[in-house]
Amino acid sequence: MSESCTLVPAVQTPPRVAQQSVHKLNAAEVLLTGWRRTADDRFAVTARWPPDHDFYAVRHHRHDPLLLSETVRQTFPLLAHEAYGVPFGHHLVWDSYAWCLNSDLLHADGSAVDLELHVAAQDVVRRRGSVAVLSLAYDVVRDGVSLATATSRFTIQVPAVYQRLRGDHGDPAAVQAIPVPPAVSAQSVGKVAVGDVVLAPADAPQRWQLRVDADHSVLFDHPVDHAPGMLLLEAVRQVAHGVSGRTPVSVIAMDVRFHRYAELDAPSWLEARRIPSDAAGRPRLVVTCSQEGAELLSCTVTLDEASQQPEQSVSNLVGD
Repeated sequence: MSESCTLVPAVQTPPRVAQQSVHKLNAAEVLLTGWRRTADDRFAVTARWPPDHDFYAVRHHRHDPLLLSETVRQTFPLLAHEAYGVPFGHHLVWDSYAWCLNSDLLHADGSAVDLELHVAAQDVVRRRGSVAVLSLAYDVVRDGVSLATATSRFTIQVPAVYQRLRGDHGDPAAVQAIPVPPAVSAQSVGKVAVGDVVLAPADAPQRWQLRVDADHSVLFDHPVDHAPGMLLLEAVRQVAHGVSGRTPVSVIAMDVRFHRYAELDAPSWLEARRIPSDAAGRPRLVVTCSQEGAELLSCTVTLDEASQQPEQSVSNLVGD
């Protein structure tokens, strides 16, 4: 007499898009699971966040807000290559990026998070038959509710032009990076592991040096000839944590302008100053990054601070 059994369907994990399409060598770091065109210059991109992440870690039962930025960033090469036919090997150069989110919808419960990004190309510039500029607007939806909105603009440079513009800095193998300086304390910038800290003390209380560790497996997934944009955003976020001195605190909005490349063979410096709060009374600050006297980026940051007592003071907090 045979025994009957009931087969329980396995939980289906959505496939990831190819890592080449999002400029990742490590397939495990690919957050996007698919895309489709919904109209002319309109797209729906799906993504899945893991229950937790080694670098963009869950803190205080919330997913890391910069996981949103990495998700959005992965759509740039995906849509450029797959939707607009930009050849692999062309360089995508970040020009501007702004986002804001509802931090309550970052809640983490130990399960993966499925997202849908509704993307509209608002400005598509073509030169000699190829896309040269893309401006994209996003509505990021979780469980049918808008988690975040974002806008971004980037330019696309053919290899010959990129190499001409970059000169001696265009070859990652030829660039001699400066030594990685000692880190500030991980707790002071909202991190656990010292290896994830991207700030070093500087010569003034309102100043930090950027720590560029090319061995970091997430921020440096593949060889590059300059400090990646996500490293700079992480530095801005860590500055904001240091300025706040509170826990928990969350960055809920950024408005960034990228002006120049952050070269690997010279130190970069970050500074912050407080500006008036937004209409909801949330604190804001402006963070700038410079190198050899030239401004690399400027970013307005909005914080969601909990009404708790500040943590132990940090030696390089920025005053009002």
